[in-house]
Amino acid sequence: MKFSKLFLLALIATVIFSCKDSKTAEPEVKMVETGAAKVQEVLKPTTVTFNDPKIAVVYDAYNALRVALVNTDANIASNAAVDLSISLKKVEANEAVVNNVSEISKLTDIENQRKRFEAVSTAVEKLVTGNIASGSLYKQYCPMAFGNKGASWLSDSKEIRNPYFGDKMLKCGRVDAEIK
Repeated sequence: MKFSKLFLLALIATVIFSCKDSKTAEPEVKMVETGAAKVQEVLKPTTVTFNDPKIAVVYDAYNALRVALVNTDANIASNAAVDLSISLKKVEANEAVVNNVSEISKLTDIENQRKRFEAVSTAVEKLVTGNIASGSLYKQYCPMAFGNKGASWLSDSKEIRNPYFGDKMLKCGRVDAEIK
């Protein structure tokens, strides 16, 4: 009798606690501090050469912005966006893209900077396609970016360094295309 009362009490407690909150939500990405140093991507000279030197300047400024986002550094991202904005104006890029880059330069929140980076990546891809003299760029894609909507970016390395998640999910993504 005592056993059945204890069993019943345990069963009721289990049901109450397991049914506490059954909301379905998107998984939350959290970074766990392990004591190890953060992996930082270093801005290296690009191995790609372009037919137009102005496009080379645009790509170098874009790459600096991408690296700042990978490193989750909003201040450096703002500074890189200023340089990118100037170089985009020199190639007479679409006004909407120049405005987007200008917004990145004014923002101090890395997540808002990352949201605007997707449109910038698309515009820079259009500029560099057909302008590469030697080497390759890689269009990379993260399917988990922006609530599993997905987003792309450009890199001159096949190695994945995700600008949309930075150190939270540094290697999340794949190479979608090689641009020559």
